[in-house]
Amino acid sequence: MMDWTDRHCRFFLRLISRRALLYTEMVPTGAIVHGDRARFLGFHPAERPLALQLGGAEPGALAHCAEAAAAAGYDEVNLNVGCPSDRVQNARFGACLMAEPALVGGCVAAMAAASGLPVTVKTRIGIDERDSYAELKAFVETVAAAGCRSFTVHARKAWLQGLSPKQNRELPPLDYDRVYRLKEDLPALEIVINGGVQSLDEAAEHLERVDGVMIGRAAYQNPYVLAEADHRLFGEDRPPPGREAIVRALLPYAAEQCAKGVPVKSIARHILGLFNGLPGARAWRRHLSEAAHRPGAGPQVIEAALEKLLERLEARGVAA
Repeated sequence: MMDWTDRHCRFFLRLISRRALLYTEMVPTGAIVHGDRARFLGFHPAERPLALQLGGAEPGALAHCAEAAAAAGYDEVNLNVGCPSDRVQNARFGACLMAEPALVGGCVAAMAAASGLPVTVKTRIGIDERDSYAELKAFVETVAAAGCRSFTVHARKAWLQGLSPKQNRELPPLDYDRVYRLKEDLPALEIVINGGVQSLDEAAEHLERVDGVMIGRAAYQNPYVLAEADHRLFGEDRPPPGREAIVRALLPYAAEQCAKGVPVKSIARHILGLFNGLPGARAWRRHLSEAAHRPGAGPQVIEAALEKLLERLEARGVAA
């Protein structure tokens, strides 16, 4: 989810679900060690509970970043061992680290010792020809012995050569049974399933077999999929927020950020899918996409798009 789940996206998603654990986009360790720490670690308090996802393979650098995450107030630090992009591989981290379980274990141990935070790992079920269940289980056991108690498993293998990151999200077949088996064989570990989950109905089915479900692109492209999560999955006794209420709650944040110099397009791009499936959704997306890029555009762009959409819904007798 690099370049997607930035702080503006996370603030918006938090308006839909108060309980779902949110993750940052994957941040390379070098960005924090050598770059603008405030830019890469900053977040609004409303985003919590929040996990920082790191990309790296050097225990010292990861420990430094984990310590910084704890100081910044994150609730968890996650090591990404699942991203198959060429850029990530060239830096020797991401999915290629599945071939080096001892190194991953050393990274986890260093992060935990430096931060005191829960350290989790996001992984695939295998890479290239190293995709047997025995290898996956051995990898998880090695990393667990170093102190990791929670694994998010994308239920696809990754091809490190020959497929683009997009193809690696779609072409290798999903194997949910392998993730279920991992939970059965290692019941003391928290196993979270990821990959291809499109709805809360699907999430509820997975939760019969594993401890948690990570929803990525489906929640970005159709964010209202999370609206009933607090009630259905966390047992909260409150109605889901309406789409109109979500937008109106976002407006003060948008005004605050624009006053700080943040372009409204940086916020508007994350809310394009909020009204998917309703009359006027296309006009909502079009207005935001076009108007948010105009010179001088501000939060009024979002409000105007909402008013236009509400007019269409009212004409059709549909509630927002």
